[in-house]
Amino acid sequence: MKANDRFQASCKKVGYEPDIQFFPEGTKTASDAAAAVGCDVAQIVKSLVFLTDNQPILLLVSGKNRVDQDTVKLLLGAESFEMAKPEIVRSHTGFAIGGTPPFGHTQPIQTIMDEDLDAFDEVWAAAGTPNSCFPISPTELRKIAGATLATVKLCLLYTSPSPRDS
Repeated sequence: MKANDRFQASCKKVGYEPDIQFFPEGTKTASDAAAAVGCDVAQIVKSLVFLTDNQPILLLVSGKNRVDQDTVKLLLGAESFEMAKPEIVRSHTGFAIGGTPPFGHTQPIQTIMDEDLDAFDEVWAAAGTPNSCFPISPTELRKIAGATLATVKLCLLYTSPSPRDS
């Protein structure tokens, strides 16, 4: 069974019918996907698999953001945190990098969703291949993916100067 068909079959099991759209020019990167669908890159959902203490975890990240490994490590209370190799991604999700959907995987995987995605009415995620994606509301995405909402990017804290710094 092809990747898009497997994704669609998994959606059917949870009562969700994605509006999968195909783009021959490809949607492998967040910029490619945003250009193809005509949205802001921040509305693209990057499905990224990491290993934290040797356990896979899926981060659903806004296309404009980069994951801050220290932030996520602290959030999870993990000792280690690294990007998963392509064979780990495929074995835990059933999909290849560049087309990994946010849900519908072959195995359950802990999922964290970037809080920045919640700012939109609609976001776009991969539908199983590097040339397909589908729109979904962040609320529905979080619900179907069983995701926890969190900050995954570097957050700089601003502290006002003390009076003696003047």
